[in-house]
Amino acid sequence: MGQQHGSRKGLTHREVPRSVGLLLSLALMNALLYLCLDWFFISPRSPEDPRRCPHGYFRMGRMRNCSRWLSCEELRTEVRQLRRVGEGAVKRVFLSEWNEHKVALSRLTRLEMKDDFLHGLQMLKSLQSEHVVTLVGYCEEDGTILTEYHPLGSLSNLEETLNLSKYQDVNTWQHRLQLAVEYVAIINYLHQSPLGVRVMCDSNDLPKTLSQYLLTSNFSIVANDLDALPLVDHASRVLVKCGHRELHGDFVAPEQRWPYGEDTPFRDDLMPSYDEKIDIWKIPDVSSFLLGHVEGSDMVRFHLFDIHKACKSQIPAERPTAQDVLDTYQKVLHSLRDSVMSQTKEML
Repeated sequence: MGQQHGSRKGLTHREVPRSVGLLLSLALMNALLYLCLDWFFISPRSPEDPRRCPHGYFRMGRMRNCSRWLSCEELRTEVRQLRRVGEGAVKRVFLSEWNEHKVALSRLTRLEMKDDFLHGLQMLKSLQSEHVVTLVGYCEEDGTILTEYHPLGSLSNLEETLNLSKYQDVNTWQHRLQLAVEYVAIINYLHQSPLGVRVMCDSNDLPKTLSQYLLTSNFSIVANDLDALPLVDHASRVLVKCGHRELHGDFVAPEQRWPYGEDTPFRDDLMPSYDEKIDIWKIPDVSSFLLGHVEGSDMVRFHLFDIHKACKSQIPAERPTAQDVLDTYQKVLHSLRDSVMSQTKEML
Protein backbone atom coordinates (compact mmCIF):
# COMPACT_ATOMS: atom_id res chain seq x y z
CA MET A 1 0.00 0.00 0.00
CA GLY A 2 2.76 2.43 1.03
CA GLN A 3 4.78 1.55 -2.06
CA GLN A 4 1.79 2.04 -4.34
CA HIS A 5 1.07 5.39 -2.73
CA GLY A 6 4.69 6.45 -3.14
CA SER A 7 4.60 5.34 -6.78
CA ARG A 8 1.54 7.49 -7.57
CA LYS A 9 3.11 10.44 -5.79
CA GLY A 10 6.33 10.07 -7.80
CA LEU A 11 4.40 9.84 -11.08
CA THR A 12 2.50 13.06 -10.35
CA HIS A 13 5.75 14.80 -9.42
CA ARG A 14 7.26 13.84 -12.78
CA GLU A 15 4.18 14.80 -14.80
CA VAL A 16 3.91 18.38 -13.49
CA PRO A 17 7.13 19.63 -15.14
CA ARG A 18 6.18 17.76 -18.31
CA SER A 19 2.84 19.62 -18.62
CA VAL A 20 4.48 22.94 -17.78
CA GLY A 21 7.09 22.27 -20.44
CA LEU A 22 4.38 21.54 -22.97
CA LEU A 23 2.63 24.83 -22.19
CA LEU A 24 5.92 26.72 -22.45
CA SER A 25 6.60 25.06 -25.80
CA LEU A 26 3.18 26.09 -27.14
CA ALA A 27 3.70 29.65 -25.93
CA LEU A 28 7.11 29.77 -27.60
CA MET A 29 5.71 28.40 -30.84
CA ASN A 30 2.98 31.05 -30.84
CA ALA A 31 5.52 33.80 -30.19
CA LEU A 32 7.71 32.57 -33.03
CA LEU A 33 4.68 32.35 -35.33
CA TYR A 34 3.74 35.96 -34.54
CA LEU A 35 7.28 37.05 -35.31
CA CYS A 36 7.13 35.15 -38.59
CA LEU A 37 3.82 36.81 -39.43
CA ASP A 38 5.30 40.22 -38.71
CA TRP A 39 8.12 39.42 -41.12
CA PHE A 40 5.81 37.85 -43.70
CA PHE A 41 3.47 40.82 -43.85
CA ILE A 42 6.21 43.26 -44.65
CA SER A 43 6.33 46.71 -43.14
CA PRO A 44 7.22 49.54 -45.50
CA ARG A 45 10.79 50.72 -45.49
CA SER A 46 11.59 53.51 -43.05
CA PRO A 47 11.77 56.92 -44.70
CA GLU A 48 15.34 57.50 -43.53
CA ASP A 49 18.10 54.90 -43.67
CA PRO A 50 20.48 55.52 -40.75
CA ARG A 51 23.24 53.83 -42.76
CA ARG A 52 22.97 56.32 -45.63
CA CYS A 53 26.18 58.13 -46.43
CA PRO A 54 26.62 61.91 -46.73
CA HIS A 55 26.54 63.45 -50.20
CA GLY A 56 29.57 62.46 -52.26
CA TYR A 57 30.05 59.16 -50.46
CA PHE A 58 28.66 55.64 -50.87
CA ARG A 59 28.37 52.31 -49.13
CA MET A 60 27.11 49.02 -50.55
CA GLY A 61 27.06 45.32 -49.79
CA ARG A 62 29.06 44.49 -46.67
CA MET A 63 30.99 47.75 -46.58
CA ARG A 64 31.16 49.04 -43.01
CA ASN A 65 32.26 52.57 -43.78
CA CYS A 66 31.34 55.15 -46.37
CA SER A 67 33.82 55.77 -49.20
CA ARG A 68 34.14 58.82 -51.41
CA TRP A 69 32.78 58.45 -54.96
CA LEU A 70 35.49 56.96 -57.16
CA SER A 71 37.45 59.38 -59.34
CA CYS A 72 38.40 59.08 -63.03
CA GLU A 73 41.79 57.63 -62.10
CA GLU A 74 40.25 55.09 -59.74
CA LEU A 75 37.68 54.06 -62.33
CA ARG A 76 40.42 53.53 -64.90
CA THR A 77 42.76 51.55 -62.67
CA GLU A 78 40.64 49.78 -60.04
CA VAL A 79 37.54 48.66 -61.95
CA ARG A 80 37.71 45.41 -63.91
CA GLN A 81 35.18 45.13 -66.72
CA LEU A 82 33.70 41.62 -67.05
CA ARG A 83 30.86 41.42 -69.58
CA ARG A 84 28.11 43.47 -71.18
CA VAL A 85 24.73 43.11 -69.50
CA GLY A 86 22.66 45.82 -71.17
CA GLU A 87 22.47 48.56 -73.77
CA GLY A 88 20.21 51.52 -74.45
CA ALA A 89 20.12 54.58 -76.66
CA VAL A 90 22.52 56.48 -74.40
CA LYS A 91 24.88 53.93 -72.84
CA ARG A 92 26.15 50.36 -72.63
CA VAL A 93 26.23 48.65 -69.25
CA PHE A 94 28.92 46.17 -68.19
CA LEU A 95 29.02 43.91 -65.17
CA SER A 96 32.31 44.84 -63.53
CA GLU A 97 34.25 44.33 -60.33
CA TRP A 98 35.72 46.79 -57.85
CA ASN A 99 37.37 45.82 -54.59
CA GLU A 100 35.60 42.42 -54.63
CA HIS A 101 32.22 44.11 -55.18
CA LYS A 102 30.10 43.56 -58.27
CA VAL A 103 29.30 46.90 -59.89
CA ALA A 104 27.62 48.17 -63.05
CA LEU A 105 29.81 50.25 -65.36
CA SER A 106 27.87 52.43 -67.81
CA ARG A 107 29.68 53.81 -70.85
CA LEU A 108 28.40 56.57 -73.13
CA THR A 109 27.81 55.04 -76.56
CA ARG A 110 27.32 58.09 -78.80
CA LEU A 111 28.73 61.58 -78.39
CA GLU A 112 25.51 63.15 -79.65
CA MET A 113 23.80 61.67 -76.57
CA LYS A 114 26.29 63.23 -74.14
CA ASP A 115 23.80 65.84 -72.89
CA ASP A 116 21.35 63.10 -71.91
CA PHE A 117 24.18 61.14 -70.32
CA LEU A 118 25.33 64.11 -68.24
CA HIS A 119 21.73 64.90 -67.28
CA GLY A 120 21.34 61.36 -65.98
CA LEU A 121 24.60 61.67 -64.05
CA GLN A 122 23.50 64.94 -62.47
CA MET A 123 20.21 63.36 -61.43
CA LEU A 124 22.03 60.37 -59.93
CA LYS A 125 24.37 62.63 -57.96
CA SER A 126 21.63 64.91 -56.67
CA LEU A 127 18.92 62.35 -55.95
CA GLN A 128 20.88 59.74 -54.00
CA SER A 129 18.43 58.18 -51.54
CA GLU A 130 16.78 54.87 -50.73
CA HIS A 131 14.73 55.35 -53.92
CA VAL A 132 17.68 55.58 -56.33
CA VAL A 133 20.46 53.14 -57.24
CA THR A 134 23.70 53.77 -55.34
CA LEU A 135 26.26 55.84 -57.22
CA VAL A 136 29.80 54.49 -56.75
CA GLY A 137 31.77 56.83 -59.00
CA TYR A 138 31.84 58.67 -62.33
CA CYS A 139 34.13 60.24 -64.88
CA GLU A 140 32.64 62.90 -67.15
CA GLU A 141 35.85 62.98 -69.19
CA ASP A 142 35.56 59.30 -70.11
CA GLY A 143 31.76 59.17 -70.20
CA THR A 144 31.52 56.52 -67.48
CA ILE A 145 29.25 56.02 -64.47
CA LEU A 146 29.69 53.29 -61.84
CA THR A 147 26.71 52.12 -59.77
CA GLU A 148 25.85 49.23 -57.48
CA TYR A 149 25.07 46.03 -59.40
CA HIS A 150 21.75 44.27 -58.77
CA PRO A 151 21.84 40.73 -60.20
CA LEU A 152 18.05 40.36 -60.46
CA GLY A 153 18.11 43.04 -63.14
CA SER A 154 15.33 45.34 -64.22
CA LEU A 155 11.77 45.26 -62.91
CA SER A 156 10.66 43.80 -66.25
CA ASN A 157 12.20 40.48 -65.05
CA LEU A 158 9.86 40.29 -62.04
CA GLU A 159 7.62 37.46 -63.26
CA GLU A 160 10.53 35.30 -64.42
CA THR A 161 12.26 35.85 -61.09
CA LEU A 162 9.24 35.08 -58.91
CA ASN A 163 8.51 31.93 -60.93
CA LEU A 164 11.83 30.45 -59.79
CA SER A 165 11.33 27.89 -57.03
CA LYS A 166 13.74 29.61 -54.62
CA TYR A 167 11.61 32.77 -54.68
CA GLN A 168 8.20 31.12 -54.27
CA ASP A 169 7.96 32.27 -50.65
CA VAL A 170 7.94 35.92 -51.73
CA ASN A 171 5.54 35.40 -54.65
CA THR A 172 2.57 36.58 -52.58
CA TRP A 173 0.15 39.48 -52.77
CA GLN A 174 1.77 40.94 -49.62
CA HIS A 175 5.21 41.20 -51.19
CA ARG A 176 3.83 42.31 -54.54
CA LEU A 177 1.75 45.06 -52.94
CA GLN A 178 4.85 46.18 -51.06
CA LEU A 179 6.63 46.50 -54.43
CA ALA A 180 3.75 48.63 -55.71
CA VAL A 181 4.02 50.83 -52.62
CA GLU A 182 7.73 51.30 -53.29
CA TYR A 183 7.12 52.13 -56.94
CA VAL A 184 4.62 54.86 -55.99
CA ALA A 185 7.05 56.08 -53.30
CA ILE A 186 9.69 56.59 -56.01
CA ILE A 187 7.26 58.59 -58.15
CA ASN A 188 6.33 60.64 -55.09
CA TYR A 189 10.02 61.26 -54.34
CA LEU A 190 10.62 62.49 -57.90
CA HIS A 191 7.61 64.80 -57.66
CA GLN A 192 8.92 66.25 -54.38
CA SER A 193 12.64 65.95 -55.07
CA PRO A 194 15.38 68.33 -53.91
CA LEU A 195 15.60 69.39 -57.57
CA GLY A 196 11.91 70.26 -57.86
CA VAL A 197 9.13 68.32 -59.58
CA ARG A 198 10.70 65.76 -61.90
CA VAL A 199 8.74 63.73 -64.47
CA MET A 200 9.72 60.18 -65.48
CA CYS A 201 9.67 60.72 -69.23
CA ASP A 202 11.19 57.38 -70.31
CA SER A 203 7.82 55.73 -69.78
CA ASN A 204 5.90 55.69 -73.05
CA ASP A 205 4.95 52.01 -72.69
CA LEU A 206 4.97 49.42 -69.92
CA PRO A 207 8.20 47.57 -70.91
CA LYS A 208 10.10 50.87 -71.21
CA THR A 209 8.76 52.03 -67.85
CA LEU A 210 9.74 48.81 -66.08
CA SER A 211 13.25 48.99 -67.55
CA GLN A 212 13.88 52.23 -65.64
CA TYR A 213 13.83 50.39 -62.30
CA LEU A 214 15.93 47.64 -60.71
CA LEU A 215 14.81 44.81 -58.45
CA THR A 216 17.23 44.46 -55.54
CA SER A 217 18.25 41.19 -53.91
CA ASN A 218 16.02 41.93 -50.91
CA PHE A 219 13.08 42.53 -53.28
CA SER A 220 12.90 46.29 -53.13
CA ILE A 221 12.74 48.69 -56.09
CA VAL A 222 15.19 51.46 -56.95
CA ALA A 223 15.12 53.89 -59.86
CA ASN A 224 18.09 53.31 -62.14
CA ASP A 225 17.81 55.20 -65.43
CA LEU A 226 17.41 58.94 -64.81
CA ASP A 227 18.44 60.21 -68.25
CA ALA A 228 15.03 61.80 -68.92
CA LEU A 229 13.75 63.64 -65.84
CA PRO A 230 12.62 67.07 -67.04
CA LEU A 231 11.56 69.75 -64.58
CA VAL A 232 8.01 70.99 -64.03
CA ASP A 233 7.70 74.39 -62.35
CA HIS A 234 4.08 75.41 -61.97
CA ALA A 235 4.97 78.79 -60.49
CA SER A 236 6.92 79.70 -63.61
CA ARG A 237 4.52 77.82 -65.90
CA VAL A 238 7.31 75.49 -67.01
CA LEU A 239 5.83 72.24 -68.36
CA VAL A 240 7.35 69.30 -70.25
CA LYS A 241 7.07 67.21 -73.39
CA CYS A 242 8.45 63.69 -73.37
CA GLY A 243 10.29 63.55 -76.69
CA HIS A 244 9.56 65.14 -80.04
CA ARG A 245 7.58 62.36 -81.70
CA GLU A 246 3.90 61.51 -81.73
CA LEU A 247 2.88 59.11 -78.98
CA HIS A 248 0.19 56.45 -79.30
CA GLY A 249 -1.59 53.91 -77.12
CA ASP A 250 -3.58 53.87 -73.90
CA PHE A 251 -0.54 53.56 -71.63
CA VAL A 252 0.46 57.21 -72.11
CA ALA A 253 -1.79 59.86 -70.63
CA PRO A 254 -4.46 61.47 -72.87
CA GLU A 255 -2.63 64.81 -72.81
CA GLN A 256 0.46 63.12 -74.26
CA ARG A 257 -1.41 62.15 -77.41
CA TRP A 258 -1.85 64.39 -80.47
CA PRO A 259 -5.06 66.37 -79.81
CA TYR A 260 -5.87 67.60 -83.30
CA GLY A 261 -7.08 64.41 -84.97
CA GLU A 262 -5.75 62.18 -87.74
CA ASP A 263 -6.45 64.74 -90.46
CA THR A 264 -3.87 67.13 -89.03
CA PRO A 265 -0.27 65.91 -89.37
CA PHE A 266 1.73 65.84 -86.14
CA ARG A 267 3.95 68.85 -85.50
CA ASP A 268 6.09 69.01 -82.39
CA ASP A 269 5.81 72.81 -82.18
CA LEU A 270 2.01 72.53 -82.02
CA MET A 271 1.96 69.74 -79.47
CA PRO A 272 0.83 71.06 -76.05
CA SER A 273 3.08 70.44 -73.06
CA TYR A 274 1.95 68.82 -69.79
CA ASP A 275 2.93 68.23 -66.17
CA GLU A 276 3.72 65.47 -63.66
CA LYS A 277 0.16 64.12 -63.72
CA ILE A 278 1.20 61.93 -66.68
CA ASP A 279 3.06 59.78 -64.13
CA ILE A 280 -0.13 59.42 -62.08
CA TRP A 281 -2.07 58.15 -65.11
CA LYS A 282 0.39 55.26 -65.50
CA ILE A 283 0.38 54.08 -61.87
CA PRO A 284 -2.59 51.66 -62.18
CA ASP A 285 -1.02 49.86 -65.16
CA VAL A 286 2.38 49.49 -63.51
CA SER A 287 0.77 48.36 -60.25
CA SER A 288 -1.36 45.79 -62.05
CA PHE A 289 1.82 44.28 -63.48
CA LEU A 290 3.47 44.25 -60.05
CA LEU A 291 0.46 42.62 -58.38
CA GLY A 292 0.38 39.86 -60.98
CA HIS A 293 -2.19 37.09 -60.70
CA VAL A 294 -1.32 35.33 -57.47
CA GLU A 295 -3.89 34.39 -54.85
CA GLY A 296 -5.18 37.57 -53.22
CA SER A 297 -4.08 39.99 -55.93
CA ASP A 298 -7.65 40.56 -57.12
CA MET A 299 -8.62 41.40 -53.55
CA VAL A 300 -5.90 44.06 -53.52
CA ARG A 301 -7.10 45.44 -56.87
CA PHE A 302 -10.61 45.74 -55.41
CA HIS A 303 -9.33 47.84 -52.50
CA LEU A 304 -7.33 50.04 -54.88
CA PHE A 305 -10.17 50.47 -57.37
CA ASP A 306 -11.26 53.96 -56.28
CA ILE A 307 -7.78 55.49 -56.23
CA HIS A 308 -6.95 53.89 -59.58
CA LYS A 309 -10.17 55.25 -61.06
CA ALA A 310 -9.11 58.71 -59.90
CA CYS A 311 -5.66 58.21 -61.45
CA LYS A 312 -7.33 57.56 -64.80
CA SER A 313 -9.28 60.83 -64.85
CA GLN A 314 -9.24 62.36 -68.32
CA ILE A 315 -8.66 65.76 -66.70
CA PRO A 316 -5.07 65.91 -65.32
CA ALA A 317 -5.93 68.38 -62.55
CA GLU A 318 -8.51 65.96 -61.17
CA ARG A 319 -6.00 63.16 -60.71
CA PRO A 320 -4.60 62.66 -57.20
CA THR A 321 -1.05 63.61 -56.30
CA ALA A 322 1.58 60.91 -55.90
CA GLN A 323 1.43 61.55 -52.15
CA ASP A 324 -2.33 60.89 -52.18
CA VAL A 325 -1.79 57.61 -54.03
CA LEU A 326 1.04 56.58 -51.71
CA ASP A 327 -1.06 57.30 -48.60
CA THR A 328 -3.89 55.15 -49.99
CA TYR A 329 -1.56 52.30 -50.93
CA GLN A 330 -0.03 52.27 -47.46
CA LYS A 331 -3.45 52.30 -45.79
CA VAL A 332 -4.58 49.36 -47.92
CA LEU A 333 -1.36 47.45 -47.18
CA HIS A 334 -1.68 48.01 -43.43
CA SER A 335 -5.40 47.26 -43.36
CA LEU A 336 -5.16 44.01 -45.31
CA ARG A 337 -2.05 42.91 -43.44
CA ASP A 338 -3.62 43.55 -40.05
CA SER A 339 -6.84 41.83 -41.11
CA VAL A 340 -5.07 38.67 -42.26
CA MET A 341 -2.79 38.64 -39.20
CA SER A 342 -5.80 38.97 -36.92
CA GLN A 343 -7.60 36.10 -38.65
CA THR A 344 -4.47 33.93 -38.49
CA LYS A 345 -3.93 34.60 -34.79
CA GLU A 346 -7.59 33.78 -34.01
CA MET A 347 -7.04 30.35 -35.56
CA LEU A 348 -4.22 29.54 -33.15
